[in-house]
Amino acid sequence: MDEMQLQTRLALHPWSLETTPLAVLLRVARETGWNAVELRNADFAVAAGAGMGNGEVLALIRESGMPVSVLGVKYGWIFARGEERRRLFADFADTCANAVALGCDMLMSAPGPRAEGTISAAAASLREAGDVARSYGLRLAIEFSCTHNVINSLEKAREMLALAGHPSCGLLLDTYHLERTGAGGRAFAEVPPQEIFAFHFSDCPATPLAPDTARPVDRLVPGRGVVRWREVLGLLIEKGYSGYLSYEGPNPVQWARSPEEVAREAAAAMRTILASLRGESELHPPGAGARRAAHGTEGGA
Repeated sequence: MDEMQLQTRLALHPWSLETTPLAVLLRVARETGWNAVELRNADFAVAAGAGMGNGEVLALIRESGMPVSVLGVKYGWIFARGEERRRLFADFADTCANAVALGCDMLMSAPGPRAEGTISAAAASLREAGDVARSYGLRLAIEFSCTHNVINSLEKAREMLALAGHPSCGLLLDTYHLERTGAGGRAFAEVPPQEIFAFHFSDCPATPLAPDTARPVDRLVPGRGVVRWREVLGLLIEKGYSGYLSYEGPNPVQWARSPEEVAREAAAAMRTILASLRGESELHPPGAGARRAAHGTEGGA
């Protein structure tokens, strides 16, 4: 896949428009040029709190005409125990059923709240979740977070993935978390293409993250921070990535603006960056990075 094809694979994440009702989010995404939406278990929960049944939420999404690129599961299952674990895995299965009903084949999960645990314990949970996802014909992308106390780097996420050893499980890479952990630019060059299931994008400010931040909401529109977009996206193209690029840009400043303006601005920013890569794919055709890695000539930043 080249930069022109990625232009047609842009998805809007609802956290970018956090205060916007689901029906409005779907309309805004459609009217401002997004190709799909990424949705969350939380979006179903908010709709349920407003009195909508699960079937009504599914109908609302389908009637919008917007494809669902990825569906996020409820967080916390990785390190949960006892009754909480059973409840979260039941929620996981419910989300799987919703994904199937929406024609979405990809789930995602972040690590969840900080918790006591080890990478080996996380891998065991990931293996179990992978079995559930596979039983529904789905794949699961796991994301690391720069603020988590265990799954807080690309290296840790890959270690967990390797220990789980499940074909239905892969990585969700996020430009913000990559940059915050010193893995920006081409630093994910050694990650095999088959491990990259999903991708989030937003820019990262040059200012350091405030201590004890649990969920960073200082993310920026592409081009307004320090992410090296040509390196990141160029490497994705080299690897032949064919999934969606999902804009997850939570920021209270943006939430206070018109959702139409925020959505239109972000889509235009990413499409401008992708257009600037035109010609790069001719120099580095998809799959070239993987071939160079196999011959020991692929470098990382």
